[in-house]
Amino acid sequence: MAQYDRHIAQIAREDARARQLMQLSGIGETTATALVATIGNGHDFRNGRQLAAWLGLVPGQYSSGGKTRLGRITKAGDAYLRSLLVMGARALLNAAKDKGDSVSRWAVELAQRRGYWRAVVAIAAKNARMAWAVLSRGESFVKPA
Repeated sequence: MAQYDRHIAQIAREDARARQLMQLSGIGETTATALVATIGNGHDFRNGRQLAAWLGLVPGQYSSGGKTRLGRITKAGDAYLRSLLVMGARALLNAAKDKGDSVSRWAVELAQRRGYWRAVVAIAAKNARMAWAVLSRGESFVKPA
């Protein structure tokens, strides 16, 4: 296992797209290489929301009679990639309590307002959207102030 972990780390260091993705909080070597391997440059999706929906990180919609009802996440798409993003989001949220940057403050406030697991899924969906933007535009991620 350690040999495979070293191999994945080496691939992540050598690939420019994976290095750009690893600048995002909550995305490490394994998640970055899995994203690059699965979605490539992201041009199969029109926007980040489509990627998040493909990964199953958006609420299911049960609407009838003009009344919109949003349910649990759909869990469609690649379960492995979704679980990697969720694990990264959990790590980000657990580390956010000790940080003061805008993303950490947002994550902590969201967890207080909506609950831990909803915040984790929201962070994972946000990371998927930002990963799509990084891959499709080919630009480095700039952390907000």
